[in-house]
Amino acid sequence: MAYSNVINEPVKDYKPGSEERKTLLKEYKRQSNEKIKIPIIIGGKKIYSDKVGHCVSPHNHKKVLATFYKADEKIVNSAIENSLETWKSWSSTSLSYRTTIFRKAAKLLAGKWRDKINAATMLNQSKNVYQAEIDAACELIDFFNFNSSFAENIYSTQNLISPEGMRNHLEYRPLEGFVFAIAPFNFTSIAGNLPGAPALMGNVSIWKPASSAILACHYLLEMLKEAGLPDGVINFLPGDGKTVGDPILNNSNLAGVHFTGSTSTFNHIWKTIGSNIDKYKTYPRIVGETGGKDFCLAHNSCNTDVLVTAMIRGAFEYQGQKCSAMSRAYIPKSIWPSVEEKLINEVKKIKVGSPKDTSNFMNAVIDKNAFDNIAKYIDYADNQEDAEIIYGGNFDGSKGYFIDPTIILTTDPKFKTMVEEIFGPVLTIFVYNDEDWEQTINLVDNTSSYGLTGCIIASEKNIIKESTNKLRYAAGNFYINDKPTGAVVGQQPFGGSRASGTNDKAGSELNLLRWVSLRTIKENFYPPSEFEYPFLEED
Repeated sequence: MAYSNVINEPVKDYKPGSEERKTLLKEYKRQSNEKIKIPIIIGGKKIYSDKVGHCVSPHNHKKVLATFYKADEKIVNSAIENSLETWKSWSSTSLSYRTTIFRKAAKLLAGKWRDKINAATMLNQSKNVYQAEIDAACELIDFFNFNSSFAENIYSTQNLISPEGMRNHLEYRPLEGFVFAIAPFNFTSIAGNLPGAPALMGNVSIWKPASSAILACHYLLEMLKEAGLPDGVINFLPGDGKTVGDPILNNSNLAGVHFTGSTSTFNHIWKTIGSNIDKYKTYPRIVGETGGKDFCLAHNSCNTDVLVTAMIRGAFEYQGQKCSAMSRAYIPKSIWPSVEEKLINEVKKIKVGSPKDTSNFMNAVIDKNAFDNIAKYIDYADNQEDAEIIYGGNFDGSKGYFIDPTIILTTDPKFKTMVEEIFGPVLTIFVYNDEDWEQTINLVDNTSSYGLTGCIIASEKNIIKESTNKLRYAAGNFYINDKPTGAVVGQQPFGGSRASGTNDKAGSELNLLRWVSLRTIKENFYPPSEFEYPFLEED
């Protein structure tokens, strides 16, 4: 179905001298010069616990932006009680009431809140101005607007037969209980959509933001409150994963989990729910988008400029910290010399530093754990005979967690960095013999346990068709002559299968359907008044 009443939010350019650039950098400066307190929010009440954490700037990790307060088990249980009480009223609200709130939130984010949310994302998550804009502003605006239209279409769908004398219809009920929304650090839009999508469908959400990216989430909740979201519909619980997660996953009223994060964490959640299955009042909906080992398969018919651009943007935008980031590439031998020269010449142009300097293409990785983990992969590759670092390989965490864009060339298609998710600015390339095209397609399909994103760069239509068909399950989002990142709400619903998640396609009706429980209602206009059927009559 076409949604002619909603369009994707236009992306601002932030060109030098533009008004949007001036106001955003002014807000960036304002936030960087203050230190705020971020409370736990339950039923609209601010709670300041005994345990605290700190929001810092990854590009200047001694810079504390905020102190946030962590929930303990008692606070978590209080949030559950409040959510269940709020559910009684919120689950009975009309869809039009709920969509009005989220559409107003979209307008607020497109207007007066845009700079605040973008600046917070730049400061706390170390995103450059463009990456913040397409994420924290545009994508979340799209989630709120498109999801509202998706929900209206879902509610209006009544594909039932009603024979003469009766009326059959579907009721789209919220889930019975609460939804646990667990957000990642890398996308403010995802962080907002995880509790927001279930709430739009009449559910209540308990929201655990990533500890390394709480600042923008805090402002999002304030914005939703201004938009009219009632207290308690989304309860906000910063804190340690186990402390917050265990009591929630063990509660009998858990109705669903909306998750984006690591595969290992999602596996733990699924196992915990499975072991507790006899406790729950209803089978919890488990929706998760996890890791990826996203690929680029190039054919010798490709435009090498297109290929190099896709590799750089796909691998190094936001420091490779996207679930969809390109981290392995397969290049034919015949074009490799020219591709290598172009690639290195272009990567040399990349500047790395603070988001405050808008000429920086890359910024810092999120925290010390990420920095150390990525550095280990680089050191490993630097010490192996079957791999060579052909560009980059440098990192410095003294002031900020900076890692240069790094390109590894390997002769082993199953080399460690071709197989394992790194989540950093590291691209590993395997050069294959042109005559081994079909074997290489199979290699791409079978190298990784993941199935999130991938791309084919080629000009020949039969090659594109062949690779698209043979890589059918290798990626839930597949791109032809484009980088494997940048899914847009309403255009490319996002999600993968295999070890990459449940593929419930955020940015489409399919995801929202997971947050409703249908009831079929039959109304009989001519009900029978006797139990006997005609076949019971005697001859």
